[in-house]
Amino acid sequence: MMAANDEATRKCYNTVSLAQDSVGADPSRLVGTRVAGEHRGSPLRSDSQRAVSGPGPKPEGITDLLKPQLKNLRSTVPYLKRLGDLMVVRGAVDPIYEIAGIQKALDGGPALLFENIKGYPGVRDIGNVFSQKSRAPLLFAVDGPREFKLLCRQAIARPLRPRVVKQAPSQEVVVTEKLDVPATLPILKHTDRDGGRILGSGVILVGGEFFKGGRELSFKRMNFRGKDWGSIKALRGTHFGDLALKEHRGATIPLTVNIAPPPAVLVVAGGGSLHAIVPAGADELAIAGGLQDSPVALVKARTVDAYAIAEAEWVIEGYVDTRERVWETDEAEKTGKFGAAPFFPEWAGYMGWAVRTLKFHATAITHRRDGPIFFSPLARSFEGDNLVAMLREACFWELAEREYPGFVQDVNILHGVTASSGVVFQVRKGGAEEGFQRNLIGSAFAASPTMRMVVVVDEDIDIYSAEDVLWAITTRCQPGSGVIRGPGGRRIVMFPSDTLGATGEDGDFLVEAGIGFDATVPLPAKVHFERPHFPVDKVDLKRWFTERDLVKARLKQSEYGKVLGLNGW
Repeated sequence: MMAANDEATRKCYNTVSLAQDSVGADPSRLVGTRVAGEHRGSPLRSDSQRAVSGPGPKPEGITDLLKPQLKNLRSTVPYLKRLGDLMVVRGAVDPIYEIAGIQKALDGGPALLFENIKGYPGVRDIGNVFSQKSRAPLLFAVDGPREFKLLCRQAIARPLRPRVVKQAPSQEVVVTEKLDVPATLPILKHTDRDGGRILGSGVILVGGEFFKGGRELSFKRMNFRGKDWGSIKALRGTHFGDLALKEHRGATIPLTVNIAPPPAVLVVAGGGSLHAIVPAGADELAIAGGLQDSPVALVKARTVDAYAIAEAEWVIEGYVDTRERVWETDEAEKTGKFGAAPFFPEWAGYMGWAVRTLKFHATAITHRRDGPIFFSPLARSFEGDNLVAMLREACFWELAEREYPGFVQDVNILHGVTASSGVVFQVRKGGAEEGFQRNLIGSAFAASPTMRMVVVVDEDIDIYSAEDVLWAITTRCQPGSGVIRGPGGRRIVMFPSDTLGATGEDGDFLVEAGIGFDATVPLPAKVHFERPHFPVDKVDLKRWFTERDLVKARLKQSEYGKVLGLNGW
């Protein structure tokens, strides 16, 4: 197994300029240093370790260029420019279709900054910030995806409570009269089937008595059908849905909608966190503080009894009267039927459908004065998946560690299984641990009401490669005993197959089951599963090729070709 090479990693960032035909490409892919061995279960190098269970040194071994202090989203702009990982769009773009179309066309690629938005002079927009998983470790100054998950676990174990400030950048401009949210914010229309201009990037902040003394962060889809009111989606099984639809039913809940807050807040808000690890009453803003290694600044809202994130670009203040219900679109209101009118593309990869849900009343709009930046992640995108997956992976790892310490070496959520519905565990079995992997599959299904597929593989499998995971399933999973059905039950429904039976008729919300794959090698038979190793570690390609030649050659390799080639499999 090849180990990560610090010098090669540093060099890879200097080769970005060589790949003129791949502007904004994942820098580590340019010279192939993002290898399977870099992510696996080997102990962290001492120069980058941050212990989960106690205090540890800051990550070292990273060049000064890769040590940002990103306490707000706008600071990522010059940082990504320095990395050559930002494309600036200076021509006029329309938030109706054009921004979403550009972002989707470059999905999984560079971050995008739109500087000239039609109808919104002086307002900018940024998207695809988290379109590559390898970008988050750079933003938080750790050495790779595995180390970033350890950092997230540490933030859960050692949160930093937010601090309250009296003045905040997010309140440099305060508007309380004649509110017009759609006219003020460049909210996107994603497709011609959308039921409106849907706001999917607002981070809801609810706290105090309405979250058991803690603070809840989450993205919620919203449609401002009026100038100062709109729908806000709430589902049972989510923290916000549970507090609004059950625990505080009948109450008026003050809250803020924070747009383009600090990167750490986005990671936690998107987190798809497991309630067994981040329960109701947890201070999720403190987890964000632990992640960015400094308290997140809060400021008192101007018009409601709530707090706003001081370093956000925009804040919509308001409240939800939980006795009120509103249809998400005009068409849905006319039909009066759930799931009959299209809404917008959802994370599951299908068109979302409008429902009747809670009503949000806006009481103020505050924002930065100098070129405020809107944030436009697409729900169905690499960025949308990564925002959900990053903290969620750490939660699954933490869940496994509490049950079977040291058994799981890494966790990954592949894009193809959708961020909220699948997970791959990499384990190292030994001694009396045979069978733990199947228990782990059951635990994952129990912990997540959206889970559809769980895969467990050995430590020699690259869990960042879908092809290698499929190879393990194909060659190691026993169809009779290794395919494990989940328990089924009432779930958070997002797939058509959840409510439609084999005949295509409407069903209920009782999902049949998920499916688990034990794709690990039985310990007694391990000798029969040896992977051949070609001598890639015994040849120095620089004897025959220049650095530029290697960059060009590896740009032509498939992703799985890189995995196999770099590991000699």
